[in-house]
Amino acid sequence: MPVATSTLDALCVNTIRGLSMDGVQAANSGHPGLPMGAAPMAYSLWTRHLRHNPKDPHWFNRDRFILSAGHGSMLLYSLLHLTGYDLPLDELKKFRQWGSKTPGHPENLLTPGVEMATGPLGQGFATSVGYAIAEAHLAAIFNKPGHDVIDHYTYGICSDGDMMEGVTSEAASLAGHLGLGKLIFLYDSNGITIDGSTDITFTEDIEMRFKAYGWHVQKIDGMDIDAVDRALTEAEKIKDKPSFIIARTIIGYGSPHREGTPEVHGKALGADELKLAKEALGIPLEPTFYEPEDAVSHFREAVSNGAKWQEEWNAKLAAYTQDYPAEAKLLKASIAGDWGTAWIDALPTFTDKLATRKSAEAVMDAIMPHLPTFIGGSADLWESNMTHLKDAKQFQPESHEGRNLAFGIREHAMVAAVNGITRHGGLRAFGSTFLIFSDYCRPSLRLAALMECPSIIVFTHDSIGLGEDGPTHQSIEQLTSLRVIPNMNVLRPADGNEASACWKIAVESTETPCLFALSRQALPALTPDTVKNHPAEKGGYVLRPASKAKPDCVLVATGSEVQHAVAAKDTLEAEGISTQVVSMPSTFLYDKQSAAYKESVLPKGVPTVSIEAGATLGWYKYAQAFVGIDHFGASAPTEVVMKEFGFTPENVVAVAKKLLGR
Repeated sequence: MPVATSTLDALCVNTIRGLSMDGVQAANSGHPGLPMGAAPMAYSLWTRHLRHNPKDPHWFNRDRFILSAGHGSMLLYSLLHLTGYDLPLDELKKFRQWGSKTPGHPENLLTPGVEMATGPLGQGFATSVGYAIAEAHLAAIFNKPGHDVIDHYTYGICSDGDMMEGVTSEAASLAGHLGLGKLIFLYDSNGITIDGSTDITFTEDIEMRFKAYGWHVQKIDGMDIDAVDRALTEAEKIKDKPSFIIARTIIGYGSPHREGTPEVHGKALGADELKLAKEALGIPLEPTFYEPEDAVSHFREAVSNGAKWQEEWNAKLAAYTQDYPAEAKLLKASIAGDWGTAWIDALPTFTDKLATRKSAEAVMDAIMPHLPTFIGGSADLWESNMTHLKDAKQFQPESHEGRNLAFGIREHAMVAAVNGITRHGGLRAFGSTFLIFSDYCRPSLRLAALMECPSIIVFTHDSIGLGEDGPTHQSIEQLTSLRVIPNMNVLRPADGNEASACWKIAVESTETPCLFALSRQALPALTPDTVKNHPAEKGGYVLRPASKAKPDCVLVATGSEVQHAVAAKDTLEAEGISTQVVSMPSTFLYDKQSAAYKESVLPKGVPTVSIEAGATLGWYKYAQAFVGIDHFGASAPTEVVMKEFGFTPENVVAVAKKLLGR
């Protein structure tokens, strides 16, 4: 099997292998097998095709590269270091160590040049679909004849493990349907996983599978850099299909006793085998982390090439600005994440009794004309989620300018794609489905929080209040389980005015994903209509103050249960119990407030009752008694279900009086 076509190519490929082997050996932890086998195709991609600028990792028109097989992270770190990113050799020597920029799996917040955090297999592949959607949409709305200011590829390397994950199937099906011609994946098909040969679990015809998805498929020798080069060149010519290149490789190539075996997948080679592997590959034993001058010089051509590509793009952008000043102004603002203020001025207020999914729909309709790079959709629930953008086209193969994304019944891939659109930049993206189906997309939600990716996900039918569909569709533990994800803002508005304020919070978020939990049932307008400075922006606030300076009791509620707290207050006050009502649409934002503010909302030592149609576990932090539900629901009309499970003003009063010993 040929390794390279020239001495310099061979030297460069083996430099990647050597750095990767030494990094894993120094840590005595990691995955050397993938970098050793995938080095030729990664080298071919990075030196012959990938347009990027190591000195400006955020250059907007760069090609994006996603290592979906994130366990092979030393491959990516070696490439970033060698091509001139701000990743010194010392960082490779500190692979997987405290405080290093080279964690076990890639993290976009730590390492320059890393586009996203990859680790859970399939996430990189699925998120890449979002990157490609973003490129296609921006190109469709901004490019003009003779002015291709948006013109880049999304490349990735995926593994056998990625192919087995369900989210990959969802995403591949969606990408094929949408005709995302600038999405190209190299499949590192080495036939080995931790437990042995893939033959024990994975014997499908992957070529036919991806052809059936609507991808352009090629099969090549992945150890031959010229074959990889030719396949990438062919893929780049395909305009109406994503491309999938099945590259047969040898895991752990060069290790005499371990190549092609599971033993090389996930642990260091060990001193003896490392020595033999280096001898077999012609890599000097000393020094470790060997960087031959000729190889480094060749890799570092990426610096001058990147500066040239970016300079050429800047010139294109200048010419575009001259010919299309309005479009250029919008493009530059969108890239900068500057959404202006007109959309804030358009935020509506409400006096009618409406389901918050309905009031949120009205908010979206109001702000959409003022956010021309606002895009999103639903997992086949537009009618129920009420998230269809009015008067906008669908994003389809023949209409990439469309702003309505039909994700199909693919909740997991939907959220991954929204993450990719958001991470790409230039767009504000959202997805939507029922709250109960957050369980289907939780890994992508968690990854958004970890990446500080401000994706917006609209969950409707947020509780047992959806009624007749019954316990399979009624959320119980979901609100609590989502709130415990670090850096996750769960927004459960009490009425239309809070829904409007929550949309303002979500659009303005820059590093935190925002999840809406919206009601199916109509809710009365109870909260202030000062949307621009709504107290909901503090997460929790006093909606109805007590009759005394220090209340006898506090009722804290969210969403559809705030109305019951307000009604219960009237009864308690009539019985001489001074009661304060707190609306808390976001515990995340409330927890960030000053101690003095929180004391004014939930005074210490004052008996507090929480009211929320969900699990009570998370409320022990704020209250001593609870009106909640810690068991599955039932199928019946909403009013019946709510009453039977205690979500009434009368039950709130009873729980409060019991807490007070009255």
